[in-house]
Amino acid sequence: MQHIKVKENAIVKEGAVEKAKKVRFVVIDIHGVLTDNTLYYTQDGIKSERFSLKDRWGFKLLHEAGIKTAFLTSKISRADQAVGKIYGVPEEFLWGSSAKMALTSEMQQKYGFTDEEMAYIGDEMIDLGMMKRAGFSVAPADASQEAREIADYVTSVGGGMGVVREVAEFILRAQGKWEEIVNKVF
Repeated sequence: MQHIKVKENAIVKEGAVEKAKKVRFVVIDIHGVLTDNTLYYTQDGIKSERFSLKDRWGFKLLHEAGIKTAFLTSKISRADQAVGKIYGVPEEFLWGSSAKMALTSEMQQKYGFTDEEMAYIGDEMIDLGMMKRAGFSVAPADASQEAREIADYVTSVGGGMGVVREVAEFILRAQGKWEEIVNKVF
């Protein structure tokens, strides 16, 4: 097994590096991955969530390496669209459906990637099917026990704290692209 630098407290299961080498498409659940699963409400009942700008760098690094990213959640909100724009996720990769498996199959045919080439980042029971399906599965440190047990890689940080940034580094190091992409971007 190739040895690569990982974040302290991250959990890397056997075979994770080899699986990460094959990733060409990263599909990301929003709530509990890009957010900390906290909802804020104003006096007027307007809902808001907190996203980490650290993840913006993770998306940028993945995109520079030619790895596509998509959001997959039950319903894409205006906030999700705004965050997608900040993170550089094209509108056609903002996927909203409660039938995540069926929509993913449709998108695989449309965009030409296989399960083996797909990473999925999820945190909860609803994500388990996608995590089992993906060639490389990831869970945040504060994900459900079931998600952490299935994941090939468990991040050192919880949801909303830079999960995608950490995953991007792991994937790009596994693929031997980290130094090249960092030098290109910065």
